[in-house]
Amino acid sequence: MTLLVLSTGAAAADGRKIFQLQCRTCHLPKSALVGPSLVGVANRPIAGLSDYAYSPALKGKSGNWTDENLDAYLASPRKFAPGTRMPGSWPVAADRAAVIAYMKTLN
Repeated sequence: MTLLVLSTGAAAADGRKIFQLQCRTCHLPKSALVGPSLVGVANRPIAGLSDYAYSPALKGKSGNWTDENLDAYLASPRKFAPGTRMPGSWPVAADRAAVIAYMKTLN
């Protein structure tokens, strides 16, 4: 899989818009809703928040949320972690790259 890299500023702005439309139903940037908080998700251990009940699928994954792992998860959550509760997939690489750039701004 090839990871698309966009300029950080423009990508993050586009990613914020996409996040507002696609992700906000389950994720608030700074707190858990249906999905976990995404603050500090970049390079955080997969299923690494102690105050969120992750699916067994994600608990069974090792490693960190690198750009590559985030991209693979967003491209096909159920392929990355069979049994995950994350719905849908994002087939457009530029959209995934933009959302990843935005998530990296969440501190």
